[in-house]
Amino acid sequence: MLNFWNSSVGKKVVMGLTGLVLVGFVLGHMAGNLQIFMGPERYNAYARLLQHDIIEVTWAVRVALFVSVVLHALSAWQLTQRNWAARPVEYAVRESQVSTYASRTMRWGGVYLFVFLLLHLGQFTLGWKWLLPEYMPEGAYGNVVLAFGRPLWVVVYLVAMFFLLLHLFHGTWAVLRTLGVAEAKAEPLQRRLPLIIALVVTVGFSLVPLGVALGIVR
Repeated sequence: MLNFWNSSVGKKVVMGLTGLVLVGFVLGHMAGNLQIFMGPERYNAYARLLQHDIIEVTWAVRVALFVSVVLHALSAWQLTQRNWAARPVEYAVRESQVSTYASRTMRWGGVYLFVFLLLHLGQFTLGWKWLLPEYMPEGAYGNVVLAFGRPLWVVVYLVAMFFLLLHLFHGTWAVLRTLGVAEAKAEPLQRRLPLIIALVVTVGFSLVPLGVALGIVR
């Protein structure tokens, strides 16, 4: 097992499998978030379900996600270090061939998403007052409206969704390729399934802050 983890192939497989776990989570989380358009009663009931009624399941999911995020980030970091060590001197001229803008922004986009995740948890789960002074433990709907009533947080969130779009597009395709489900294609737009998943998730998440900003959710 240790030899598998220490190998580059092993790290790519771990990164791929944990990536699938995270993709599954964001799809479910997006579906839950969209319930905000059904009104305060429905959304608060959904929040109570997660925070009280099935709290054991919620904690099991949190632990699985924490482990997945740690392994995913650690694999990505170690693979990046190996790539840099293999070529300590950068190419004089770099020409992108099969790579896409999404693949070339995976590292820094991942860093932004990680920082955003910490802020997001602090704002809506942990109730950090310096992020959301009016945080209410039992007022999930109101917390969302208050947070996205501030243009800065709408911008921060939408920038995160842009990086999530790129991350999901390249990451999902890379997972399928690593696991032998998909073949490398020179034309990025032929990666239909990753593109569909990335667009659905990004649009779904973005509807919430935009709904608040536009006064649809209030």
